[in-house]
Amino acid sequence: MEQKERHRRLRLLVGKLNKERKVQAKKIDILCNDFISAQRNFIKRLGAIGFAAGFYESIVGKTDLNELLNSAGKLIETEAFGAAITFVLRQTEGFKLHMLKSEKPISLQDRCLENCFTSELVDNICKSNKVCTLDDMFTMGLQGNPTILKRICAVTVPLGRAGSSIGFVLICRSAEEGLTVDELNNILAITPGLARAIKSCQALCHLCD
Repeated sequence: MEQKERHRRLRLLVGKLNKERKVQAKKIDILCNDFISAQRNFIKRLGAIGFAAGFYESIVGKTDLNELLNSAGKLIETEAFGAAITFVLRQTEGFKLHMLKSEKPISLQDRCLENCFTSELVDNICKSNKVCTLDDMFTMGLQGNPTILKRICAVTVPLGRAGSSIGFVLICRSAEEGLTVDELNNILAITPGLARAIKSCQALCHLCD
């Protein structure tokens, strides 16, 4: 009887130890996952900081608007590789497009969204002063061929944060590739500074006229 009791107590002890070990292992897994997640977020932040630093270094001292937009567009394309980049800037009357040639462009047939913009649509997008998707643009008055437009993923990123923007960056990719949240966040981080640089170039241009 004593031996059976000892065996019973031993089994209970072993069972308790196994349960504690499983709990401990689960805690270790959670800590490891949290650590890995924190490391990934840290690397993302470093990447965003590196992109912003490189961006501002590339546009510093630029006083010609076309030169500024070309440099800015190329840097944005490095973040969203293969995307078609177009700057849409408001004018006293209407708006002006500055299209950047992509190293991996979407087809000319698919790059038709720019032709669908009207002054009213541009004003509505600028007044919203937020990232707009194709669906947002349709609600704001975009008119286009749905069969063609469904083949692309497009967003507008505002140039300016306070009040309505001076314009926006139109970023288009094929619908299959899309645009990631990280890509958009990194681009959003540099657009306020880019908007200020554009305003400075425009002011200099007016002084020289």
